[in-house]
Amino acid sequence: MGHRVRGAVLLAGLGLAACSPQAQDQFAREAARSAITPVVAERFPGVPVEPTINCIIDNASAPQIRALALDSVAGPTQSTVEIVTNIVSKPETLTCLAAEGLPALLL
Repeated sequence: MGHRVRGAVLLAGLGLAACSPQAQDQFAREAARSAITPVVAERFPGVPVEPTINCIIDNASAPQIRALALDSVAGPTQSTVEIVTNIVSKPETLTCLAAEGLPALLL
């Protein structure tokens, strides 16, 4: 990891420490979203991106959100793909996708 990236991660970490838990969670979710977006676009072509990402974020565990947020710094990796695939395979995520993502395809 380059000095600039490490510096950005350090500054973000220091900024997060001063935030409330709710703000930290929101920041991590937004960072995770930026790592998930290219994975969804590549791995699940044709599905509505926004509802799919919402279902993934809403059904990710806190450690998964943190790992995905870290992946947003340098871009998606194989680990990002594995985490997203694991989240998508959860029954609750599949239920969300059926309710939120797939109906958009039928319009």
